[in-house]
Amino acid sequence: MSSQSRLDSAYKNAKIIDFDDSSKFILFSDCHRGDNSFADDFANNRNMYFHALQYYYKNGFTYCEIGDGDELWENLHFETLLRAHKNVYELMQKFYFADRLQMIWGNHDMVYRDPKYVKKHLYSYFDHKTNKELPLFPGIQYSEAIILRHTETKQNIFLIHGHQADFMNYVGWRINRFLVRVLWRPLQVVGISDPTSPAKNYRETRKVERRIKKWIINNNNPVTIIGHTHRPRFPEVNEPSLFNDGSCVHPRTITGIEIEYGSITLIKWQIATTEDGTLKIIRVPLEGPQKLTDFITK
Repeated sequence: MSSQSRLDSAYKNAKIIDFDDSSKFILFSDCHRGDNSFADDFANNRNMYFHALQYYYKNGFTYCEIGDGDELWENLHFETLLRAHKNVYELMQKFYFADRLQMIWGNHDMVYRDPKYVKKHLYSYFDHKTNKELPLFPGIQYSEAIILRHTETKQNIFLIHGHQADFMNYVGWRINRFLVRVLWRPLQVVGISDPTSPAKNYRETRKVERRIKKWIINNNNPVTIIGHTHRPRFPEVNEPSLFNDGSCVHPRTITGIEIEYGSITLIKWQIATTEDGTLKIIRVPLEGPQKLTDFITK
């Protein structure tokens, strides 16, 4: 199956969510929540991410995580991640119980495409303080792709992780997981990066983007939002409508995409220094807001 066929299949079987101009979504991907060790890229930005997610929860956003939220290549068990970042999962739980959490699996958490795995590990957890099994995300479902469909304009916003355009990270993901776990994770601790990852390899990034752009052009230019490559992207109106929300493991910043009031915005959260030397976390728009209807093919 080619990358185009994999994208076709994901689009055809995508979960449909209706929205309108009053809807608010925040899209993050590639959090790579790990075990809080030196190999955990998420740990450096955890406080920024937590602050941003609190902001979106308080302001009525739906959180869409579009893949690689959990780092299950370097780590064997979800329980390790839960212990390391329990406050984050408790905040995500608030979104879930408010019916404002949508989850997509990526290559690093591709085990979540198996509903049995999700039920076993994510529905509940054992709390060592109370010696009881407590609910975490009871009944949660992961999707390969989601289509946000505007109730008035009927415009489709296609959300997908993007590794469908990357053969070894989709078809050969078990091989890559083995190599990362056995070879690259120990080397990462001493500062050597995995050269096979699109996030660390510009040539692989370009390949993924080129294949997805081709699919977009061949399918009447639907707005398509991906992660995977970790490279934020906000196209011009006359270009193929390929957006990328970036990642939550950039050095000293996290990036995401907001959809609000019928517009789309690429944003980042970072630590800034005030004049009196106080550090604070701030939200910075990078591109947009741009009306979603500007990307409808005439």
